[in-house]
Amino acid sequence: MIVDAHLDLAYLATTGRDLRLSLQELRERLPSGDVPTVTFSSLRRGEVGLCFATLFAEPGSEEAPSGYADQRDARRRLDAQLETYLRWQDDGHVLLLRTWGEIEAHVRAWTPEKSPLGVVLLIENAEPLRDADDLPRLVDAGVRLVGPAWVKANRFCGGNGEPGGLTDRGRDLLAAMRELGVTLDVSHLPEEAFWEAVELQPKAVATHSNVRSLVGSERHLTAEQLRAIRDRDGHVGCVLFNKFLRRGWDRGMDRPVLKVVGDMFAALAEEVGWERVGIGSDLDGGFGRFELPSGLESAADLPRLADVLPEEQREGVLSGHWLRWLERHL
Repeated sequence: MIVDAHLDLAYLATTGRDLRLSLQELRERLPSGDVPTVTFSSLRRGEVGLCFATLFAEPGSEEAPSGYADQRDARRRLDAQLETYLRWQDDGHVLLLRTWGEIEAHVRAWTPEKSPLGVVLLIENAEPLRDADDLPRLVDAGVRLVGPAWVKANRFCGGNGEPGGLTDRGRDLLAAMRELGVTLDVSHLPEEAFWEAVELQPKAVATHSNVRSLVGSERHLTAEQLRAIRDRDGHVGCVLFNKFLRRGWDRGMDRPVLKVVGDMFAALAEEVGWERVGIGSDLDGGFGRFELPSGLESAADLPRLADVLPEEQREGVLSGHWLRWLERHL
């Protein structure tokens, strides 16, 4: 089994991507734009048995005119995505997992041919929440991680594209997360918010972040931030977007070879230790087939990551490290 700590499944469905189709059918229906790499069947072929799947609302902007207009609109979109996961569960495509006991049972019973995809829910961008009092209802619905930030600043904190610290509303949210045992996902948090956030809720991970010094982008984490996650028994998921793997890469350039992912895994391990490194692919999270390293054509190819890992680290990076974190912290 492979564990992927970041997939925007329900959000993809809201953009017209029917993940129940075969990958070929989906690509034929979407002949323009980024080439899809994720469907339920491609995840199954890639032996992805468990993922952290997002509830993600994108803010409206000139680049994203279909994004939400305000907090109420963002909340409506989050609720619609939650309903999507429930519908998929009814149809046997996913299984929502809320406790370590449920995860353990799923892992024991899982087979790539027949089992549904195990899903642990993660909120990416807290803007859909009115305030901290919203959190208990979402925890009851299965949310176990919250990433307060995204690219744009929101009512809780800055984002990696619009820096800023925590607001009073953000501090209240982090305090509620700590009280309810909800894990902080620091991905997208700007440094101004990061350091206060990990003090307010030290149970922290980065589901989809790489090493800043290798790519030169504030979207990713400094050595000091990575060590802070390590010191809190957190884990880090490696993103597979070429722009986040090789400094200077841009769309239209030749795809780097798969070794670039191995280099990023090793760089993460240098800061946090191999035992805290896993996958956080973010596949189809704003990029597609031609924005992945050569050899990764879809989710079905994720097992190939083993080829660029030290033999003794393969099982852990592909699944074991995230599973051990879930056992300790869910």
